[in-house]
Amino acid sequence: MPFADILGHERIIEVFRRSIRYGKTSHSYVFEGPIGCGRRKTALALVQALFCPSADDDACGVCPSCRKVAGNNHADIHIIEPLPDKRDIGIEQLREMQREVALRPYEAPRKACIIEPAERMSVNAANSLLKTLEEPPGNAIIILLTENADMLLPTIRSRCQVVRFAPLPPEHVKLLLERNGMEGASAALLAQMADGSMQRALELDDDELAVRRELLLKHLSAIDLGRIASVFDASEELAGNRDEALETLDMLLSFYRDVIHLTAGCGEIINTAIRPALETLARGLSLDRALQVASDVMETRRAVQRNANVKLALDHLFMKMTVSATY
Repeated sequence: MPFADILGHERIIEVFRRSIRYGKTSHSYVFEGPIGCGRRKTALALVQALFCPSADDDACGVCPSCRKVAGNNHADIHIIEPLPDKRDIGIEQLREMQREVALRPYEAPRKACIIEPAERMSVNAANSLLKTLEEPPGNAIIILLTENADMLLPTIRSRCQVVRFAPLPPEHVKLLLERNGMEGASAALLAQMADGSMQRALELDDDELAVRRELLLKHLSAIDLGRIASVFDASEELAGNRDEALETLDMLLSFYRDVIHLTAGCGEIINTAIRPALETLARGLSLDRALQVASDVMETRRAVQRNANVKLALDHLFMKMTVSATY
């Protein structure tokens, strides 16, 4: 994948393209960011650009070298991950990598190694890598992918250039989902719930979310009428486990972002498939109350992330929403 195909990290891509043009790339990087934000694709794009014989600052994407990188079968790239039956990356894997990168490249101008997740290296493996970073063999490039660079040894971080990746904006997640063939309304909903992660968006079950969406709308209609008894029915049916509750709260927040748009007089919304239901909710709320509900949803989400009791947290949220409906 050439740099030109990567969305959401334009500043990072421009820095890499400039580094390649002037021959100033580092021998080692730490790519820090949430899973699914594009760290690995960017790492492969960087290697592809460095290996491509016909490119100035980006890969052509069509030459034999580029096709091999894209197909994960280039002899000069080494991907280090935990073995299937292991949790951590072991020292033997690092020693094998060190032997490989010390050899002359088979066909590329240099060797490349990508380690993911780098925070799962065993202590011995991390110490072994430190020696390689202190005395890098030839002009090999080593890229460590991690969610949190602080989980790496400080001595490793200090010998690498740290590149921090932000979560993908929802509009970029939506565009990528549509490129994968997803219908626009579904892509828009999943993009709002994906926390900036393409991987999370793809893992969400669209059919299951459709069922949950209808259930949530049913309970919102009852809450909107100010029925206190409906609060406990809603939290009972929607609580589920912690992950399911977080998905429900993300969906609810997406709904109320649209409600805020509608109450403010803006017709552009994400959840177009349920516009009539959202317009009904908007008619019963002032803009200030809609903003307050969205704030309450975000606070409830933070509480659930901090291990609050899921059902009690939803009870409290829906009770506040009932008060808003009767305000």
